[in-house]
Amino acid sequence: MASNGFAMEFEGVDLNDKRLNKRLLRTAESLGQSCATSIPAATDGRAEMEAVYRFFDNPKVTPERIMAPHRRATVERIGRCDVAILAQDTTELDVTRPSQQVEGAGPLTHDSRRGSYYHPLMAFDRGGLALGTVWSKHWARESIHTDRTVSEKRKDTRSKPIEEKESFRWVEGVRAGLKVARECPQTQCIVVSDSESDIYEVLAEPRENESGHDLEIIVRAKGDRNIMDEEEKLLARVRSTSCLYRTTVDVSKRKASMKVKERRSRTRSREARIAEVEVRAVDAMIKSPRNGPRRPSLPYNIVLIEETAPPEGQDPIQWMLITSLPIDSIDDVEHIVSCYSVRWQIEIYFRTLKSGCRVQERYFQTMPRLANCLALYSVIAWKILYLCRLGQMCPELPCDIVFTASEWKAVYTVAKKSSAPRTPPTINEMIRLIASLGGYVIRNRTRPGTQTLWIGLQRAYDLARAWDTFGPEAKPPPKSTN
Repeated sequence: MASNGFAMEFEGVDLNDKRLNKRLLRTAESLGQSCATSIPAATDGRAEMEAVYRFFDNPKVTPERIMAPHRRATVERIGRCDVAILAQDTTELDVTRPSQQVEGAGPLTHDSRRGSYYHPLMAFDRGGLALGTVWSKHWARESIHTDRTVSEKRKDTRSKPIEEKESFRWVEGVRAGLKVARECPQTQCIVVSDSESDIYEVLAEPRENESGHDLEIIVRAKGDRNIMDEEEKLLARVRSTSCLYRTTVDVSKRKASMKVKERRSRTRSREARIAEVEVRAVDAMIKSPRNGPRRPSLPYNIVLIEETAPPEGQDPIQWMLITSLPIDSIDDVEHIVSCYSVRWQIEIYFRTLKSGCRVQERYFQTMPRLANCLALYSVIAWKILYLCRLGQMCPELPCDIVFTASEWKAVYTVAKKSSAPRTPPTINEMIRLIASLGGYVIRNRTRPGTQTLWIGLQRAYDLARAWDTFGPEAKPPPKSTN
């Protein structure tokens, strides 16, 4: 990866120590170029390795300070877009160890599994190009009550104010999105989240932006809802309207997680297929929950994407989207569906972070050190996702805007088994060549994924070092003075 890639992303970092600022840049380069290897393997020698561990343990180093320059760069990229999708989601980080557990790690689904939770708000353009992370929350649970019944847990949850619940993170994500919308008044910012965020407080959160576009939201409904002045519920109301258009949806294969006890349709295993769906839309006044205090009904638009004839034995695809965006035309509805579809990119990001950067396998003794490491790897994972998508969206750009001369020349020479051209190849060709070093088979109709790219990038870096040392443009070693 180009040596200035991470330097640009961390430009202006302030850790209250110039030496720490330089150490961050060096660490980002080392770990970014060998993201899937251990920290000892990614660093040059014992002294460098110990310097990296000391960096993550330094009290002046915090996740917020590490991420601050990346956030500024992300906001600048958002400001250059007409539309930005701000997707938020949560993933668990399992750091259970065979013997000594990480100090500060909390229980996950049960007490024997230890770890934490990571909830980023990631920005994408309307084509799905990852722009970066603008806000995140990382926490560990102090305890869980496995001995309580479901009804007891619900009663306890209802008695707490929203600020004391884990679900408050969804409200915080909307507030962080509003801050971005105010920083980028010319950009339409849309916070998109899945069904776990379908709570009244998220829908009722203020989104006004006096300086430009108001913040918009798209929330996938968790279930059916009561609506004001209607005997029927929300799902029946939207189903009663005419189909606006029909389209197809590429449904990915899913294997049910062994960690999930409940087997709802959205968690069960399924086979990959192309689903034919119908799209409908309607406006509605959504009522507040019956089991809480009386609060005003909220005006929202509803878009239903539903599969009418699923294969035998397969659950039908059904997305009911609650949104503040207009539904005045088919183009408006298509825009909503397109924006929600971009949300799935954050799932690829989580996979890159955990399988590519292997953050769960980083052996730290305390959670604060792991949190600092997570902040750095979150930018590395974004960069991989960014490169993967950039090759698809801007295929004709020259590759030297991202890769150094030694990187693209070394990769080209090895992958093509021929001399490097004078003119840098396109970024699309270079991404495909790098991914081929990670196991991708180059075909016209296929695109490389993040897994083959992160493996290929490590090999590209090794080839570039060999090129600088032994290649045709290598400088001769200094003469011995003995």
